[in-house]
Amino acid sequence: MPETPDGPPAVGRVKTFLRHPRVQLTLTVVAAVLLFAALIFPNVLYRLTPLGFLRIPVEGVVILGLLVVLPPRARRVFAVVAGVLVGLLVLEKMLDMGFFEELNRPFDPVLDWVLFDDAFSFAVDSYGRPAAIAAVAAILLLVVGVLALTCWSVLRVGALVGRHRKRSAITAGGVGVAWALTFSLGISVWGAVPVAARSTYTYAWDRANQARAGLRDEANFAREVQQDPFKAVPPAQMLTGLKGKDVIFTFVESYGRSAVEGVALAPAVTPVLDRGTATLAEAGFTARSGWLTSPTFGGGSWLAHATFESGLWINNEQRYRNLVATDRLTLTRAFRNAEYRTVSVMPGATRAWPEGNFYGYDTVWDSRNLGYQGPKFSWSPMPDQYTLKQLNTIEYKKPGRGPLMVEMPLVSSHTPWTPIPEYLPDWNQVGDGSIYHRMVDGGKKPSALWAEPREVRTEYGKSVVYSLTALINWIKLYGDDNLVMVFLGDHQPSPIAAGSGASHDVPITVLAKDPEALRRIASWGWTEGLRPRPDAPVWPMNDFRDKFFAAFGEQAPAS
Repeated sequence: MPETPDGPPAVGRVKTFLRHPRVQLTLTVVAAVLLFAALIFPNVLYRLTPLGFLRIPVEGVVILGLLVVLPPRARRVFAVVAGVLVGLLVLEKMLDMGFFEELNRPFDPVLDWVLFDDAFSFAVDSYGRPAAIAAVAAILLLVVGVLALTCWSVLRVGALVGRHRKRSAITAGGVGVAWALTFSLGISVWGAVPVAARSTYTYAWDRANQARAGLRDEANFAREVQQDPFKAVPPAQMLTGLKGKDVIFTFVESYGRSAVEGVALAPAVTPVLDRGTATLAEAGFTARSGWLTSPTFGGGSWLAHATFESGLWINNEQRYRNLVATDRLTLTRAFRNAEYRTVSVMPGATRAWPEGNFYGYDTVWDSRNLGYQGPKFSWSPMPDQYTLKQLNTIEYKKPGRGPLMVEMPLVSSHTPWTPIPEYLPDWNQVGDGSIYHRMVDGGKKPSALWAEPREVRTEYGKSVVYSLTALINWIKLYGDDNLVMVFLGDHQPSPIAAGSGASHDVPITVLAKDPEALRRIASWGWTEGLRPRPDAPVWPMNDFRDKFFAAFGEQAPAS
């Protein structure tokens, strides 16, 4: 019978090839290199360089020593367990890399799993469901591949150790001595990174402590919620300095300090703020601006909103979920207690939002009931100018209404920052949003922008300019004598736009026509106008609620 390429003889040739001594030696070397690389693997992208791997991992010495002393069956079990643990640590370090690049912090193994659902939704909205599903499939293959390779590597090295125990023991001892010498002498190849590495051990220890701290924080937070200096203040003595005013709190998505002071961004953004200060002054508005430190970076807007509203530091999902299950006094609830109509305008929300009951909103307007008939701009369901114009129709310009409090996030400056709507000088052109179809069709697609990372920062700056331009002009055109507007950023953009080493600070501005409103915050020391000075006060974002209540209330809070 003739041999065929896919018949048994071909399989036999593959087996013969794999059993060749040189091939076996090559596979063993590859396994050892993979195990070494896994133990040295960093959790920040800038350390992923050839020099970063010129180190001696003490964990390798420990693993090699245990493989030497363990009997065959125990050695195989240990190899599998060690391979899985090393693989899991590599995967978590990969997650850290992504989180540092996007959120400027490491991945939290206890609290951050919920963010994957949001990441998938973002990918669907920005790139389409097929691309999002393909990304999930690739991630799953990566997880399986990393775990399989690390397990195989330790098993392969363990088999070699079993055949050459004496030589392996000498090797382990020699590597251990080299590690001890380089550690005691403080030798480093570059920067402050020592040759004697213990990064896998310290990384695992830090993550275990982080997990324990996250679990303990739940009890600490329960006590913080109850410590409210305004809890016992009668509603009749709250917000009396705003009687007869309409108060609008506006979050500008990803409007961070880097947009105002960053070398690459300030030349585009600060002229908008300075012209806006002059334009609004001509319309009778005065403004004061400062800085707040956001609890989040690059994403997680709802954490910033909760911090701002509750006066508590909400920097993770556990705190957020625990907060919305309480009766904590929020800014919104205080306005409702003062007989304001409280409204949330959330153009970015595409489904029911039960947390609105916690905040105290009478009505929630979202992408499903704002009447928009135009296209989505990547993640953003509608342009900010449309949202602002629609605010007039649904609430602000309704005849015969009472005092109004609105919280309204503007989302056109949300990543991926393309395509960006055009500002329409004639607001009557906005209509039902159909005019925006041509802008999306002719705009740059997210995949094209992110293929050129150097252009991302520029597009982010353009999106902030658009949002601020729309907001300032809405105030000029439609803001009346009773308007008090507070607008601020929710967080900095991701590091690709904010730059490395950026703070968590965001600008905040309070403006009004009535000079009495700004007189009440004179002690805050904020900068005149829409652009805060570099040396303007910086508060944690959770301080704002109490300072606002104290400034506009009748009675000082309880100690």
